[in-house]
Amino acid sequence: MNPIEELSPKGVWKNFYALTQIPRPSGHTEQVAKFLVDFGKQHGAEAYIDEAGNVVMSKGATPGYEDRATTVLQAHMDMVPQKTKDSKHNFETDPLDVYIDGEWVTARDTTLGADDGMGVAAAMAIIEDDTLEHGPIEVLITRDEETGLEGAFGLKADALKAKYLLNLDSEEEGEITIGCAGGVDILCHMEYQEMNVEPEGMFCYDIVIKGLLGGHSGLEIPLGRANANKLMARLLFAVVNTNMAWLCSWHGGNMRNAIPRECEAKVLVPQMMKDEFLAMVEKCKQTFMEEYKDIETKGFLLTATQVEEIPQKTIPEDIQENLINAVLTAHDGVLRYTPSMPELVETSCNLAIIDIADGKAEIIALARSSQDSMKQYLCNQYIACFSMAGMEVKLEGGYSGWQPNPKSPLVEMMSDIYEKMYGKRPVVGACHAGLECGIIGVNYPEMDMASYGPTLVSPHTPNEACLISSVERFYNFTLEILKNIPKK
Repeated sequence: MNPIEELSPKGVWKNFYALTQIPRPSGHTEQVAKFLVDFGKQHGAEAYIDEAGNVVMSKGATPGYEDRATTVLQAHMDMVPQKTKDSKHNFETDPLDVYIDGEWVTARDTTLGADDGMGVAAAMAIIEDDTLEHGPIEVLITRDEETGLEGAFGLKADALKAKYLLNLDSEEEGEITIGCAGGVDILCHMEYQEMNVEPEGMFCYDIVIKGLLGGHSGLEIPLGRANANKLMARLLFAVVNTNMAWLCSWHGGNMRNAIPRECEAKVLVPQMMKDEFLAMVEKCKQTFMEEYKDIETKGFLLTATQVEEIPQKTIPEDIQENLINAVLTAHDGVLRYTPSMPELVETSCNLAIIDIADGKAEIIALARSSQDSMKQYLCNQYIACFSMAGMEVKLEGGYSGWQPNPKSPLVEMMSDIYEKMYGKRPVVGACHAGLECGIIGVNYPEMDMASYGPTLVSPHTPNEACLISSVERFYNFTLEILKNIPKK
């Protein structure tokens, strides 16, 4: 037995460990969905996979609680597949290597998947424990939340009967979230004719940026962490636009909702410009390190390594300059804070993914805002910027934010329970991340909703960790909420 399975509460940690052994990156959730349905049926729940790939379970009330309103426990089954550059982990086939590190549980060189494996594990623990006191329960475990909230968008209006929804996908124990930002994916694409180059007298260098903290592009965007794609754009502007180098390829980031931690570019450098090129790389490295010394505290690397194989083709001069200029110009990070709540980000963008090679250029960004007009303004900025670079720009997966209901009876009850259990009122507010409540609420406008969870740090990065002590508080809080759900 793994030591994690012995942590308290055992039901939650046992189920969480089981989830870490099942590959479940976004886009590959079939295996975990079947596991969850089999689990539900094994423990007496009705369970099925709906047309959108979500897992839906239901369990009857315990004796004496038959007259209570139905509550749905909601989480998502997929996880963000981020790993260190040197990791050989295959998220589609390999279990996670999870371990206890002092007060935390984390994973070796990969994301932990506590976002939102902890929410799923808590729901599983409740389904399998027949000693608990609760009214009728539904469990909704959605598919591909991290890559566009696909499961929530596909949920049918008649799938649930619950009056209350507990979203188990927040990441600070002691907080209750009642609102979130909306978002939209910005997809930029172009094709170009590669240019033949004469390799004689040329050196080829791989420029690599790695070791940045990265993080959740909603929750951690206000921390000012470096974006590897933007740093690379600054360096390339300095060496390509001054004829020190020719750009052959550029790759950075791999998830729309993760701040890019790593980026690499391949360039050709004329022999006569080699010393100037290397001097500029070193100058950029020192500049970036000075700028981010108080933020990127774990340190990061910027290297330019000469490689023997010299590409025979490169990106035409006008195309490479247009692309570098566009990435350099495009907004990244916080654009605006909420006027009525200055501590809360209203509008931001994550310039998430760059793939430029072999005659194709793809750039993906995720815009977030709690104001639809500001979200559109940010999208229009990207459309204008990348259209001038010759790219086709389209928007996909747009959704509005979850508007807070400060008079929610559910949240008032939860706050009273938390204060009674832990001697203080929970913090109630909105967040800049994307939660599924707003999308689910379109089909269930009368459903009272709240989001909460255990404490996680650095989700969407290989530094993701879950605070062990917070899980027990989170789970016991959930059980007490279920005991106190009002009558129908």
